[in-house]
Amino acid sequence: MTSRIPRDSRLRLVRPRPLAAAPRAVNQRRPRRPAPRPPEGTPAPAELAGMARAGLAGAVRLARWADAALGPGRHGATADGKATLSDATAERAAADLGLSVAQVRADWDTARLAGLVEVHGDSARPGWRLRAWDRDDSAVLRGWVALFDAWSLASPEPEEHEPAAVAEVVSAMPQVLSFLQLSAGPVPVEQLLDLLQQRVTELRTERCEVAYEPGTGRPAGSPAPASAAPAADAPLAPLLDWALRALASVGALTYGGGQATLTPLGNWAVWVKLEQICVAAQSPAGNIEQSAEDMLRGCAQLRPNAARAEYRAWLAARPVGSAVTELIDAARGDDALLRGLAFEALRVVGAPAEPDVRAVVAEPALRPYALLWLAEHDGIDPEDAHEVLTREEATWLWVDTAAAVADHGEAPMLVRHLESAVQPTVPQLLDEVRAVGHPRTVQVLVALAAAHPDPALAKAVRRAAFQVHTGG
Repeated sequence: MTSRIPRDSRLRLVRPRPLAAAPRAVNQRRPRRPAPRPPEGTPAPAELAGMARAGLAGAVRLARWADAALGPGRHGATADGKATLSDATAERAAADLGLSVAQVRADWDTARLAGLVEVHGDSARPGWRLRAWDRDDSAVLRGWVALFDAWSLASPEPEEHEPAAVAEVVSAMPQVLSFLQLSAGPVPVEQLLDLLQQRVTELRTERCEVAYEPGTGRPAGSPAPASAAPAADAPLAPLLDWALRALASVGALTYGGGQATLTPLGNWAVWVKLEQICVAAQSPAGNIEQSAEDMLRGCAQLRPNAARAEYRAWLAARPVGSAVTELIDAARGDDALLRGLAFEALRVVGAPAEPDVRAVVAEPALRPYALLWLAEHDGIDPEDAHEVLTREEATWLWVDTAAAVADHGEAPMLVRHLESAVQPTVPQLLDEVRAVGHPRTVQVLVALAAAHPDPALAKAVRRAAFQVHTGG
């Protein structure tokens, strides 16, 4: 499978789409095709979730320790009042949990990549997946898939290789994983290396139309420079070894004895990617009697008109004041989809919600949503309401909406979400996304890189994700 999409990285210039409507895009799904059945022998979702829980047990344990020991207002918080993984915090966690500092840092990185912990500047808080970890198999599987998508960030890149060569291998690995999935059993590493070399050659040819000698960085037929090492000294084998070890570290495959085999989780995840489907969050029954959070989750699968009818029925069953408070509390949570849906429900409330909405304008996570709500309430056309946002606020909202799509939507929807960015080019978008400091930036960029069919654009997005993850 190769991409034939041109390398132009500029975003398509389209009529500005109101950012107020961006969260609604998560609901507007195309008609569903019959769900394909997974390959024979694939474990049931509950069993897969059990495997994911076992593989991420260390990260969950550390995330829960951080929630209990470092949460705002908790007794025993660090002296500087920050919930970051400073040296002192890492040493304290190691002592409390009986781990080495290195293991604590590794579990912390895993927890961040899986969405179990979200870092906000100098503080951290539990992600919504951690809250749902014991009761929601879908949240567990999505957390593991987020880690699977970020496998290249889970292990340090080989320092002795050029970043461009590493990026080529990362771009080529989906085809290697597809081959492993189709093989349905152990595959010799030599065979995977041949496939990797073929795919890297294809990527280089697509990029610059120059044929390269396998395992080298030289065009075919060109003389080797005097200082160049023989081709055997610069093979792809070490990079393949790094990639397979990184994928093994996240639980996607087993690697040893000159062979690689997908684990049941890895096999299922690759099949899901190939089929371009997602594990959808299940809607609870009886939305009217549920809490605001559960009601919003139940409405996530509904079309806008049906969702508004559900909001009206839910609001009619309780006092307006308590309903508005409950909706705003749901918006403060860690699930970006619920944040957008909560403000859609507040639009149904109308004027009685204005004082409460105006009161949350100072909260960074809610400010863009509140400003758009107030603009529309004041009579500004929804098509023009996005103009009340600063560029930074619009970018923050773009990332937040992308997080909702990444968690609850499908890959093509995330690619289409690029069109709603205010920045005219991908480089500008990446620079400004990194600057706004949204806690889900790494996960959003990793998901976008995994979903986008343009190898050049995916490479740039993946590199930005790595820089954000490492603080570069």
